[in-house]
Amino acid sequence: MIPLPAPWMAWVLPPVLLVCSNVLMIYAWYWHLKKPDWPLWLAIVASWGIAFFEYCLAVPANRIGFGPYTAQQLKVMQEVITMTVFAGFAVWMLGEKLTWNYAAAAVCLVAAVVFIFLPVQK
Repeated sequence: MIPLPAPWMAWVLPPVLLVCSNVLMIYAWYWHLKKPDWPLWLAIVASWGIAFFEYCLAVPANRIGFGPYTAQQLKVMQEVITMTVFAGFAVWMLGEKLTWNYAAAAVCLVAAVVFIFLPVQK
């Protein structure tokens, strides 16, 4: 059995692992768009190979984070991280521009973070 990190690390490690896993996942899902001459099967196999390493980071992030964070908090955190990582990828790798509607979606995600981290009375 793998020992869990120190209690304070259980708060810090999940977001760090989620950022790293999302960098890999965004790359796995979208980098092949720059290779339109590749056959589809090759893009799929290459993407799955990258996704394996993404899962090696995402699964521990969620297992370590569940407890200090709720499952809902982990999911919303992951979505915000995904949108942030994707924004950078879209601009730098795909040459796309961020538009007002992307900014509006980001504001909605920030609102989701605020709501999911509000204390709940039982």
